[in-house]
Amino acid sequence: MTSPPSLPLPQDPAEPRHWHQIAHAPAPGAVLGQRNTLPDGSATLHELASGSDTASAPGAVFRYLLLRSGSGVLAFVNRCAHFGVPLAARQDLLQFVPHKRITCNVHYAHYRWSDGLCTSGDCEGESLLPIPVVVEADGTVRVAS
Repeated sequence: MTSPPSLPLPQDPAEPRHWHQIAHAPAPGAVLGQRNTLPDGSATLHELASGSDTASAPGAVFRYLLLRSGSGVLAFVNRCAHFGVPLAARQDLLQFVPHKRITCNVHYAHYRWSDGLCTSGDCEGESLLPIPVVVEADGTVRVAS
């Protein structure tokens, strides 16, 4: 007797599904960086101190990545889709292939650069949480409204 095919387990409803559900997420319009400080093909870790949320604990931060390709900048929450841990705790630990992929240094899942989709690893088919951004004429990268 064969067992029925296994179905994917439902995602834990307590797990954030959008970037703004992450603790200390910035409000639309918040500055995330400057394009001219990001070399083309770079993936950089950033933190934004929580100052607007009066309920936040002192020292609370929102961790994210900025990826630059040409004049474009993408942003993702620095949070693995599998474990919910940072992809890297420090810049020197961040593993990436410019314009192609980012790798979680905890369990080595590969995420596509262009959209954060996990293409290899325990979270295959899931995605990093994208943060919508706009790049202004002066190169300021802000959370989109």
